[in-house]
Amino acid sequence: MTYYLIGGLGADKRVFDLISINADTVFLKWLGPFKQESLVSYVNRLSAQIDTKQPYGIIGVSFGGIVAVELAKILKPKYTVLISSVSKSSQLPKAYLALGKLGLLNLIPNGLIKPPQVLLNFMFGAKNKLLLTRIIDDTDPTFIRWALQRIIKWESDFELDHCIRIHGTSDRLIPLQGEAKVIEGGGHFMIVDMADKISELINEMILSN
Repeated sequence: MTYYLIGGLGADKRVFDLISINADTVFLKWLGPFKQESLVSYVNRLSAQIDTKQPYGIIGVSFGGIVAVELAKILKPKYTVLISSVSKSSQLPKAYLALGKLGLLNLIPNGLIKPPQVLLNFMFGAKNKLLLTRIIDDTDPTFIRWALQRIIKWESDFELDHCIRIHGTSDRLIPLQGEAKVIEGGGHFMIVDMADKISELINEMILSN
């Protein structure tokens, strides 16, 4: 069985470098979004990278978890694993939804769309600050704006079958709401900082099923 991996907001496969999964894995490469492209349209294009002829699961981190939810709606994978993410839009912080309604994101120029490093370190709770810096530096500002707009406008209360959430108790970016397998002290960057614990939970799931 193959697990398809989806990184966070524009993040490449480096966020999975320390994860050890007892199964075949394939990293889904982000596509450049079309101007004003909907999340559904984008996800349909991204789905072409998944071989649905063989048993598979999807593992998504942060924004990649939201993408994983939308993929699961149309592809019906055997398992969907969400790390530092949400399964429903109601689990997002209400402040994010307010930003969407007010349209404040449209007032921020591309040159300022990436938050200051000090704020990033605090919100992500990152121990590996160098890797976080490199990932954000390498992310296209246009993609960041598009993805943030998709997040704050996302609406979904769909109940996924065979969905597992793994969430940290110290996640400042997306504070834990709803049911999840909890990692004590885990921040939003725990996919890197606590890779061993996340790997253990995922491998337990694979073994039990």
